[in-house]
Amino acid sequence: MSAVMQERAWWVAVGSLKLTLAIFGLFTLLVMAVYLTNRLDGWVLAVPFGLFALNLLAAITTNPAFRRQSGLLVFHLALLVLVILLAVSRLTYLRGQLEITEGEWFDGTLTGRDAGPLHPDTIRGIRFRQLPFTIEYHPGRERGRTLSRVAWRDAQGRLHEGVIGDHHPLVIAGYRFYTTHNKGFAPLFRWQPAKGGPARTGSVHLPSYPAHEYRQALEWTLPGTGHRLWTLLEMDEVVLDPARSSRFRLPHDYRLVLRVDGQRRMLRPGDRVTLADGTLTFLGLRQWMGYTVFYDRTIPWLLAACVVAVLGMGWHYWRKCAARPWRAEEDDD
Repeated sequence: MSAVMQERAWWVAVGSLKLTLAIFGLFTLLVMAVYLTNRLDGWVLAVPFGLFALNLLAAITTNPAFRRQSGLLVFHLALLVLVILLAVSRLTYLRGQLEITEGEWFDGTLTGRDAGPLHPDTIRGIRFRQLPFTIEYHPGRERGRTLSRVAWRDAQGRLHEGVIGDHHPLVIAGYRFYTTHNKGFAPLFRWQPAKGGPARTGSVHLPSYPAHEYRQALEWTLPGTGHRLWTLLEMDEVVLDPARSSRFRLPHDYRLVLRVDGQRRMLRPGDRVTLADGTLTFLGLRQWMGYTVFYDRTIPWLLAACVVAVLGMGWHYWRKCAARPWRAEEDDD
């Protein structure tokens, strides 16, 4: 009997408000560590959420007040589900960034990512193609609407096209792709090895425009070789006029400065640079678009749990206020 009482006392202690306050303190410290120091991944917040769930479950099962008040019980059960879902969210979520050149397909590779340890990582199999996009600018270079056309295939292999933006995402397999302010120009090259074999075509993303308007240069390594190339885009026109409304577009009058192996060349579309192990051809200039991607399967369930919690609390206070007629004292008088 004493063992049972000791076990119950332990479970009551797990559901105590003192432990709740301690968990809140741990949660606050972890939030500060994640968002201020950038030394911890966001999924570590699943730890205090798991402790909250255990604390709340113990409180529900040991406090007789919940069994006497149905509305209060519904509220706390919904709160328990909400906390569990938040823990699952931190373990399975993904936030990432990617960049795609116009005309190319997304190959599942992200330029940056933050994901929980249990994330399924099915994004590696997702494919969509970047079609031409439009970005409106108001006077003062204030960015307006972004309309990005994309094409993708569904699970049955059927091709679809659509327009997405900052607030209207492309949704594939639970991943939500949003456009960002990050975009720019991408020189397109073809590399033909001197020893034969298939030619390779690829683009290089210059720094974002107009954020880095006067720094449209980049040093990069030619894939499959040891060549280090320095590329500079020179434009003799104003692409985005700050004095009037305009749209982001490719420049009409431009040239590409390429420096490699001691050579400095001024390139126009179609020009070639011959190296010891192959030939590099400048095919022209394209646009690239930056995206953020977000994955969290728990969002609709979190919303449902919040609705149930609000209804449970409303039911509790309605019954509490309706337990005794408000005009009883006036009727007695």
